[in-house]
Amino acid sequence: MRKWNAIISMTVLALFLVHAVVGGFQIIGVLPGGSPVMKWLSWIMAALIGVHVVIGIVLTVQTLHAQRKAGVSYPKENRLFWTRRLSGFAVMLFIVCHLLIFAVQQGADGTVRLHPFGAAELATQLLLVASVAVHVLTNIKPLLIAMGARGMRELFTDILLVLTLLLLFMGAAFVIYLIRWNV
Repeated sequence: MRKWNAIISMTVLALFLVHAVVGGFQIIGVLPGGSPVMKWLSWIMAALIGVHVVIGIVLTVQTLHAQRKAGVSYPKENRLFWTRRLSGFAVMLFIVCHLLIFAVQQGADGTVRLHPFGAAELATQLLLVASVAVHVLTNIKPLLIAMGARGMRELFTDILLVLTLLLLFMGAAFVIYLIRWNV
């Protein structure tokens, strides 16, 4: 199950990279919005995230059961475990906010209306970026191990650099979108 979760995670990460870059360029006005391909890729990513969540819940329950059976739990030693789980939960909450904010309303006459984007929406999207950062960056090393990556130090550093730049771009794109929306 862990290998499948790793494969799903890598697929979600790849789709997330595409979604973040294209979506970022769309909300800052560089690319036109409304691509049906991007919409389908987003829904495929959402479905894979759902599978990832279910597998994560199963693995968490198994871990908690093993701890209870052993009669010990090491809270300090399991801090990273809980950081991963709580950041994943936060990501799920903020994905719901993201879907609600960027869901398009189509009028009967075919007009497309976006939801207003203010300070509260910006805050939720920046919290989404932060929770994704924590979740991905704390899980990237076990993901690379599960995928059998060798010589991880350089690969790990490269991935961290790319993800950091991408997450900064996403945060900046949301700020630019807020400015564009309110000007």
